Amino acid sequence: MAQISSITKVGKTEPFELQVARGQISWHTPLFKYGYNSNIINVEETIWDVGGIYAYPSSAVAMTATSASGATDSGVTGLIFGLDANYNEVSEAFTLDGSGTYTTTQTFLRVFRAYITGSSAPAGNIAIANGGTTYAQISAGENQTLMAVYTVPAGKSLYVNKGIAAHGTATSGGVFMTVRFLVRNEGEVFRTAVKVDVSESEIIYPFSQPIKIPEKSDVEVRAICNKNQANAMSASFDGIIIEESI
Repeated sequence: MAQISSITKVGKTEPFELQVARGQISWHTPLFKYGYNSNIINVEETIWDVGGIYAYPSSAVAMTATSASGATDSGVTGLIFGLDANYNEVSEAFTLDGSGTYTTTQTFLRVFRAYITGSSAPAGNIAIANGGTTYAQISAGENQTLMAVYTVPAGKSLYVNKGIAAHGTATSGGVFMTVRFLVRNEGEVFRTAVKVDVSESEIIYPFSQPIKIPEKSDVEVRAICNKNQANAMSASFDGIIIEESI
């Protein structure tokens, strides 16, 4: 029987990115983050499912997953991914109880991804929150978070290859969206790394030399409309996470 193998094993080559995705390059992990915001007007918002500017926990806290459909979603399972108090990567599986909730035993300083596992899709949105603040949402029908938000784990750096922003709402009268790719190093303020305008189209901003984002840095994409008009926006960024403390 033929064995599936990489052509690199027979003396030829294949793209470095493919080798990383296949787990063939030690201490390298691919990253792809995608976000969507269906209703941005003339106030800047983060590109994520919930809307508004994304808030970050000030300390590591337990998260409660709550379905908007309550008991209807009892038994729905999923995974939550983020960072602990020391910025180390952590995750926790959840199963919604009879009232449609679950509280983690793991505490999270950051939450940047969650999705549904198993064969049962939730009927309602599942908010992942603490103290009335939502840090992630699994939207009904999507079955995972759509958030252009990420925090680089301790001991690693993120090398961003490119970003993409797409304005999906039909407009008229010179309406456009201003999109910002933002980075906040630990203990500092957010700064604009990239700023672009887009109108009813997609814009790709590749980097000939990847942007290095150090450990414990927050990364997110935000957008604002130049007029008082509702707009849908999506944004993504991708790169490679590399272990720096080997």
